Amino acid sequence: MDILQVKDLKKYFSSQKAVDSISFRLGKGSIFGLLGPNGAGKTTLIRMITGIFYPDEGEILFEERPFNPVKDIVHIGYMPEERGLYKKMKIGEQAVYLAQLKGLSKQEATRKVKEWFVKFEMQTWWNKKVEDLSKGMGQKLQFVTTVLHEPRLIILDEPFSGLDPVNSNLIKDQIHTLARKGSTIIFSTHRMEQVEEICDHIILVNRGQKILDGSVAGVKQQFKENLFSIGLEDANTGPPPAADAFEVVGSKEGALIVKIQDGHRPNDVLSYFISKGRNITAFTEILPSLNDIFIRLVEGTPLARQFAPVTA
Repeated sequence: MDILQVKDLKKYFSSQKAVDSISFRLGKGSIFGLLGPNGAGKTTLIRMITGIFYPDEGEILFEERPFNPVKDIVHIGYMPEERGLYKKMKIGEQAVYLAQLKGLSKQEATRKVKEWFVKFEMQTWWNKKVEDLSKGMGQKLQFVTTVLHEPRLIILDEPFSGLDPVNSNLIKDQIHTLARKGSTIIFSTHRMEQVEEICDHIILVNRGQKILDGSVAGVKQQFKENLFSIGLEDANTGPPPAADAFEVVGSKEGALIVKIQDGHRPNDVLSYFISKGRNITAFTEILPSLNDIFIRLVEGTPLARQFAPVTA
């Protein structure tokens, strides 16, 4: 079952289209990367999904029925980039209060807050005030208050901002755990390496339009350039080889970077070096990073507008 479907969503501010006919769907338990440069329309899109803004056109379905912000918001956890905690309120009281706003009884809210505080080593924070926390500590608290009511849809906007590597890994582990338990997660960030590590599916938006939609593996395959790294015992000696099957485009320690020519296969490259008596130590396809794909599409705006979404 799809937890969320967005159909031809549009949002206008004055004469500007902040969101322009965006559609996508999310399955239960998926981790979905929402990517785009500043001003692309990501925040406006998220605010429509959470009921903060109403779309001017289009439809949002939550669990395959029309989204009702009043009833469905209790099943959504939203961690905005601009944090929304009460600075003068004690941390434990605030977490319990926010959990009650999501429909938990005070007793259940208190129990769950204590469980999460133990999990994140926050037990001694109960009577501290938010204004006394570092940015990273505040980030952990905001994450806990977002997920402790076990929402079916979780939206995380830059969740690792201000976190050290240890706490980043702690939150990554919890994101995967929540997905395994059935929560669907929308993860919005500018950090492409985090998207590659965490997400199974992405969309890229630019100037209010969707320009890319597909699985992480499918997108990388779509943009591959037939580049391979071939490790050779004597890679750094002599002139680069010349062959019809490939072109040497670079090198690194112990390896040549080759581009396979049209009409040829990776086996043709291997056959060439074997025929020359070269000792091969490794042979690996080089796929583009999401960061490379992001830059290519966003900087090449006319190309991005014409690009057909990936469906793999």
